[in-house]
Amino acid sequence: MTPTELTERVREICLGFPESTERVSHGAPGFFVKKQFVMLWPQGHHGRDEPHLWAAAAAGVQAEVVGDDPERFFVPPYVGGRGWLGMRLDGDVDWAEVAEICEDAYRHIAPPRLRRGLDR
Repeated sequence: MTPTELTERVREICLGFPESTERVSHGAPGFFVKKQFVMLWPQGHHGRDEPHLWAAAAAGVQAEVVGDDPERFFVPPYVGGRGWLGMRLDGDVDWAEVAEICEDAYRHIAPPRLRRGLDR
């Protein structure tokens, strides 16, 4: 998958959430709902050559997911200390899992009234 195709796929997922927006953040696509919830690095970043994303995560999720599958998940620089999760997007990508990670990130950051909108 090309970087453009990958960006379009993640964009479609993230902009499907209520009131989410996209803007360039640190030179790459970032997705926001008031605050940032997903950061996409379609051509790699910070010593990682593979395409990947960083996603906000609830307390404890990062350690559990990275511990279960350290080949696909990692602690990202800068935001890893706040519990964010890194996910590789090379090889055979499970897009349902990407959508789940992005939705969990959105739910973690979005205000309650927007989270309620997802449950209707």
